Amino acid sequence: MRDPHNVFHLAIPCRDLDEAYDFYVTKLGCKLARRYHDRITLDFFGDQVVCHLSDKIDTNPEMYPRHFGVTFKNREEFDHLLNLARKREIPFFQEPMRRFEGLVEEHWTFLLRDPSNNLLEFKYYLDPHMMY
Repeated sequence: MRDPHNVFHLAIPCRDLDEAYDFYVTKLGCKLARRYHDRITLDFFGDQVVCHLSDKIDTNPEMYPRHFGVTFKNREEFDHLLNLARKREIPFFQEPMRRFEGLVEEHWTFLLRDPSNNLLEFKYYLDPHMMY
């Protein structure tokens, strides 16, 4: 089990730092930790995401095998982010849907697309034991 004082770190490509800032900070509500000429570091729901300037942007992203996001323990937090995404007109890659209905791993999910075509999945499991 991870010590709650430690954070997960993920580095992703971005084509424009201002676009990344607008998406992650202004629209999603993440906190800017640092900004340099070639990257921004974010507090992404308690973990660290670093958007690095890159010319290697996926022009045709697919959900598998590459996406990242948050699995919420509380339905209210999931719904809050979903409503925020709709209100702020964040582009959906996949609209909200229920997966594995009727099974123990049943969950709600949606995917957003950032300006550099990185895909972000947000989930909520009906049974919190299925988060992992």
